[in-house]
Amino acid sequence: MTTFIFDVLKDLHSRDVNFSKLTFILPSKRAGLFLKHQLSKVTNQTIFSPHILSIEEFVEEMSQLKSISNSELLFHFYNTYVHLTKESEPDSFETFSKWAQILLQDFNEIDRYLILQKNIFDYLSAIQDLKHWSLEENKTDFVKKYLSFWKKLPVYYQHYTEQLLNKKIGYQGLIYREAVENLEAYIQNNSNKQHVFLGFNALNTAEETIIQELLQNDLAKIYWDIDAVFINNTSHDAALFTRQHKTNWIYFKNHPFNWITENYSSPKNISVFGVPKNIGQAKFIGSLLNNLKEENQSLQNTAVVLGDENLLIPVLNSLPQNIEDLNITMGFPLKSIPLASLFESLFHLHKNPSKAFYYKDVINIIAHQFIRPLFYEDSIDYASKIIETIESNNIIYVSTERLKQMAPLHEDLINIVFSNWDQSIEKTLKNCSALILIIKSHLDSNKAANLLPLEYLYRFNELFNELARLNIEFGHIKDVSTLFSIYKELLTSETLDFQGEPLQGLQIMGMLESRVLDFETVIISSVNEGVLPSGKSNNSFIPFDVKLENKLPTYKEKDAVYTYHFYRLLQRAKQVYILYNTEADVLTGGEKSRFITQLELEGKHAINHQIVSPQVPVIQAALQTVEKNENLVNDIMKLAEKGFSPSSLTSYIRNPIDFYNQKLLKIKEHDDVEETVAANTLGTVVHNTLEDFYKPFIGTFITVENIKKLKSHIDEKVSHHFKNEYKEGDISKGKNLIVFEIAKRYVSNFLDLEIRDLKAGNQIKIIAIEANNDITLEIHELNFPVKLVGKVDRVDEYNGITRIIDYKTGSVEQGHVEIVDWEAITTDYKKYSKPFQVLSYAYMMHLMGAIKLPVEAGIISFKNLNAGFLKFAKKDKSGRGAQKDFLITNETLDNFKVELNRLILEICNPNIPFTEKDI
Repeated sequence: MTTFIFDVLKDLHSRDVNFSKLTFILPSKRAGLFLKHQLSKVTNQTIFSPHILSIEEFVEEMSQLKSISNSELLFHFYNTYVHLTKESEPDSFETFSKWAQILLQDFNEIDRYLILQKNIFDYLSAIQDLKHWSLEENKTDFVKKYLSFWKKLPVYYQHYTEQLLNKKIGYQGLIYREAVENLEAYIQNNSNKQHVFLGFNALNTAEETIIQELLQNDLAKIYWDIDAVFINNTSHDAALFTRQHKTNWIYFKNHPFNWITENYSSPKNISVFGVPKNIGQAKFIGSLLNNLKEENQSLQNTAVVLGDENLLIPVLNSLPQNIEDLNITMGFPLKSIPLASLFESLFHLHKNPSKAFYYKDVINIIAHQFIRPLFYEDSIDYASKIIETIESNNIIYVSTERLKQMAPLHEDLINIVFSNWDQSIEKTLKNCSALILIIKSHLDSNKAANLLPLEYLYRFNELFNELARLNIEFGHIKDVSTLFSIYKELLTSETLDFQGEPLQGLQIMGMLESRVLDFETVIISSVNEGVLPSGKSNNSFIPFDVKLENKLPTYKEKDAVYTYHFYRLLQRAKQVYILYNTEADVLTGGEKSRFITQLELEGKHAINHQIVSPQVPVIQAALQTVEKNENLVNDIMKLAEKGFSPSSLTSYIRNPIDFYNQKLLKIKEHDDVEETVAANTLGTVVHNTLEDFYKPFIGTFITVENIKKLKSHIDEKVSHHFKNEYKEGDISKGKNLIVFEIAKRYVSNFLDLEIRDLKAGNQIKIIAIEANNDITLEIHELNFPVKLVGKVDRVDEYNGITRIIDYKTGSVEQGHVEIVDWEAITTDYKKYSKPFQVLSYAYMMHLMGAIKLPVEAGIISFKNLNAGFLKFAKKDKSGRGAQKDFLITNETLDNFKVELNRLILEICNPNIPFTEKDI
């Protein structure tokens, strides 16, 4: 395969031109590198390299103006805006930047196409005037101000461009307009210079004017890269611009049109693959490259062209391991670097002045991969210490002073990161730069392992230096919120460039980087409507009809640009793989592109069209099983010796794997900060309050007077226990205040229940409160001791009957504490977990000799207090209306003992694995 660049050089060589004296102008810098490489294949002697420029560099050289960034252009424009808007309150820079960006794009288009500015601005003003009822006498101040803005556009443009020209700087359109103004002088001063333009397609009016003038003065040659199939088909958009140039340029009336080739008709293998989702496309590209490698095809002349450049990282992660040489044309966006998330979090934290910060924002920064290592000192991880302190103390809003108390050795770092930035732009930028230096100092300790992070820091340091320069020079940034907007604007336009060998191995590029370049094997991704071509977009103040009237490009011309690039990639290629996303998405592109349909309808080449589904392995759903090895059996023995609690046993009944994780692996649930009081915290507060109230009455009969006295202390006790359990969490407002009031209501209602019972003539004697039980079980099948431990909320004597009571702040019904089948008590968690628990307490207290049978055991539910004491009951299997036995006797406990022993034997049996239950 011969490339377009090689053909051009070969043609020039046949004309005996002196390459060293030529100036080559190409659509992109990248194409220049390939041209220089191909030059060595054409010449057979050592020569000085010709002057090779991109069109932007060439025009900039002609205009004598320097191009500056979009952000800096915006600052200069704001100077103009403020200067010309003195009579009324100008928009803030942040508000201004939202509409000014669009206006600057329109300025750019107007200048690139050499439109008379006043005409188009007057036209726009007249349109807006008509829209807002120009004949209406009583216009609102808002409408007057709005119409005034449109009338000022010519003044804005005039003042703005004059300011830029005085400083010898400009935006692209202004540079092009100035280049045309200087064209005559350039021709006179460079009458011996020969220019070669190659690979161009869509040209703006300024470019057309410059190239045609150079051609007419015999100072240039131009080579087009268009195929006969396209240019001879008047409805084919791939040659839309080339046909116009061939027809309209006077130069081609008397000179040949170089070139119309016939490469597209040569045999090609074109495969179209519909792949679900973007990640699916990235993975499939990896598979295609792997197949090419396995077929011993060199990737030297292979290009992956990404229609959607956001696929870069997924594609890089999907490349096969056997690809050695790789060149990436597009840069890695700075916004995708981990350091970007750190500064975004910092700006988010400081956008609004505050003396205390929301704990999630603080933890997000403290735990960041670039910050956490900075809090490591003397083998102590202060970052973990800070996070644990926040979580264990329920600190919802964290002050800087409190952070310093948690990590006293890191006051300087805390000041930089968290000390209120006071909405001072200078202080903000200073803090960001200081933080970068601190991170750099840490990474420098192991520079070899941190080359990439150090590169990140360098690029961000440049970015903040640029922000500081813009702030010093212009002073338009008034608050952190505006600074954040400018920061994001700079961030989206900055990239971290990859280093590689551009002329070797696999090439990964965007569509525009492929200009003038040719490859034998091409893989094109994201060929969907809305991506390739990009479709309609109206990021302009100039209406569609006004653009048509003034010959400005519309979406049709922009689509034609992509059509040309797409088909040009196919012209000389031998193998083409076209990928599109089968899952239409409004945000990232719709159905398959019209380019694919057009290829199929043309009939020039056989198209192999397939829908590809990802290979999803069939994974049989299997419940987790943990076999009991010797070490695990030893751990179970130690746990048994320490003691099983009723809650741990019910955990096993519910799911043996949970028991294994919690009790044997010691994996605890993470204690998050409770922004709203959790149910278990509420339960603990109520339990502890009642414990305080009733402990003084152990061994005595309670009276109505006793309970009434307790009611006056409810607020004090509940507040005390909330402080103990909820730590520094705020219960003075919001949902937490409601939960606090609920806790007081629970306690009050419980005391009212006691008073009603006592007034009804019932006698209640408190036997024990929060009684600890610890017994050793006699299980003959086991050769090691097994203990049962637990704490009973309350034991009392009610009219001579001993009651074992468990408090529940949740809702419990009578049916929840009744059993029918003894065997189900250790297997059915949902039905029988509560009977199991209260029987465990009764069994322990009986073995300890703390109670005499028969007794009653049950639950008092604070959400169902009207039901009173919900007693354990054994029901007959005879169905509805069956007799219930509420008393716990020796027979009851003997039946329970059988099931309890069986459960413990199962846990301790080395041959029975822990098997997950399908809950």
